[in-house]
Amino acid sequence: MKKPQQITVLGATGSVGLSTLDVVARHPDLYQVFALSGFSRLKELLALCVRHAPQFAVVPEIGLARTLQDDLVAAGLDTRVLVGEAGLCEVAAHPQVDMVMAAIVGAAGLRPTLAAVEAGKKVLLANKEALVMSGALFMQAVRRSGAVLLPIDSEHNAIFQCLPVDYARGLGPVGVRRILLTASGGPFRETPIADLMGVSPEQACAHPNWSMGRKISVDSASMMNKGLELIEACWLFDARPDQVEVVIHPQSVIHSMVDYVDGSVLAQLGNPDMRTPIAHALAWPQRIDSGVAPLDLFKIARLDFQAPDEQRFPCLRLARQAAEAGNSAPAVLNAANEVAVAAFLERRIRYPEIASIIEEVLNLEPVISVAELDAVFEIDSKARTLAKQWLVRSGR
Repeated sequence: MKKPQQITVLGATGSVGLSTLDVVARHPDLYQVFALSGFSRLKELLALCVRHAPQFAVVPEIGLARTLQDDLVAAGLDTRVLVGEAGLCEVAAHPQVDMVMAAIVGAAGLRPTLAAVEAGKKVLLANKEALVMSGALFMQAVRRSGAVLLPIDSEHNAIFQCLPVDYARGLGPVGVRRILLTASGGPFRETPIADLMGVSPEQACAHPNWSMGRKISVDSASMMNKGLELIEACWLFDARPDQVEVVIHPQSVIHSMVDYVDGSVLAQLGNPDMRTPIAHALAWPQRIDSGVAPLDLFKIARLDFQAPDEQRFPCLRLARQAAEAGNSAPAVLNAANEVAVAAFLERRIRYPEIASIIEEVLNLEPVISVAELDAVFEIDSKARTLAKQWLVRSGR
């Protein structure tokens, strides 16, 4: 019998990480957990280590590492605790690792995800910021190393399933006319625009269909999540921004579609559960049970679609502009958004001001070409500074 594949889960205590471990636990003959990382949920990470007995665990700072190491020893585990970005990169690129689930949210996930790519791993990409910030550099590394890159976002995974195997040559040669990127519309799809100034972080995080972390939930409410996905889709599928169309689909049953020049439209459907794309990527090109219930079309009964209103969702407009500008613009967009969303979750700004901050930073920061990773982080840092200056000027 073949040995189980060794998997590192970066961001194990988040929603995607937990869903990954749920699928992995269903197939102990196929997969074995090699390493887990967590940020601040130490008790949850300890419980996951006790359950999955990884060789390594990674936390962000030395104090947490000491506490976790003591707890692991008390639990009778040999798991070794590593610290910080260097530890993340080590478990992502370790020679014993076969695949890496890259599920750290935000810019913090870029270096370890790239380390996995450069080591030629099978990379399950749930960290969209890696491609948003450094798309050209990232995809060059994929081609150079021979890494297998599989998208985990439900939309990109759906597109991947609907495209032919030779899509990497560019959409034109394979007869694709458009990528149709579906979006639920989030909790504010029908909220009067005048009322958006008063919505709370709790309301923004109350997604109607998906269970996600707070930052991603706010991005979904503003449709910045869809804007970042548009940028990511261009890199993943060698598409131009004008080939990617966003479609609001409130039921979240069709996860995305591909429109071909012959008039065919292929769609991937399923219940809104991240275990489906995770299981697909884990086993690709095979299929395994994910634990997700079969889709009941009779219960759903109807599928609705509408065009997004950019007055309601200005973040989507800003993301498309950044995609069209290319070069450094997407990294600036992402950095400003991370600062703005954090400020909103801390109740320092109102919900519509998320877009105001992003737009100002994009207008202030010139678009430049990016040739190396250090330059990406310099752009990221400068954009964050500009966003924080907005907060200071506004007394926030």
